[in-house]
Amino acid sequence: MAHSSRQLLSKAAGKTARFFMLAIATAWLALGPGLHGQAIAAGEISQDEFDKRVHDYILAHPEVIMQALQSLDARQREADAKEAKAVLAAKADEVFRDPTSPVGGNAQGNVTMTEFFDYNCPYCRQVAPLMAQATADDPQLRIVYKEFPILGPDSVFAAKAALAANKQGKYAEFHKALFAVKSRVNESIVLKVAADVGLDVPRLRTDMQQPEILEAIEQNVKLAQALKINGTPGFVVGDQIFPGATDLATMKSLVEQARSAK
Repeated sequence: MAHSSRQLLSKAAGKTARFFMLAIATAWLALGPGLHGQAIAAGEISQDEFDKRVHDYILAHPEVIMQALQSLDARQREADAKEAKAVLAAKADEVFRDPTSPVGGNAQGNVTMTEFFDYNCPYCRQVAPLMAQATADDPQLRIVYKEFPILGPDSVFAAKAALAANKQGKYAEFHKALFAVKSRVNESIVLKVAADVGLDVPRLRTDMQQPEILEAIEQNVKLAQALKINGTPGFVVGDQIFPGATDLATMKSLVEQARSAK
């Protein structure tokens, strides 16, 4: 579930290939594809001469390539956002009402905020107290927690432990205590925190091995990917998908927008 070096290299290679494809396409369009295509076909200009003109145009106007890249990226973001909104509409029950996901705040609240997070994500650690403040300030706010461990095996272990803690009715205490740790959490730290908050650690270890624990995490990962949430934290409120860390004012604004839209 964590990004591998191979995946990162593949993405970089893809970006490089896309860059050169855009460079060629941009120059081709700028030089008039129809006219030059006809000229080549008629023998008025050789392929080598045309290739040289493309090359020279790219060197003389490199800013056109950047403009094309920016335009392509903007279109891709727009398409991704549109697709994510459609997924959210189709999977609203899974996002907001999945019985396997722990719930905080007011379980009967009139607005739900869903958070995708990783216990080893420093940005998630920064927003954790803001989430607590938001629920304290808004008695009608309901929180759904989606374990999304993308930062390695330690994160997966912590996510499994948190879902197992939920079986003992101590998810909220355990969740808060894990985010209070100032360093990266690993197996020994997770188990120490579990003992500190009063969890039955042997039972926790047993429950962590239950297949439904891993299934819930895998389902969260698939859901996040479908919603175009590729990092942590990620928030979903109403029909809004908000990737990345945010401040308390923005968080409250998203909640109020969702409440007003009802």
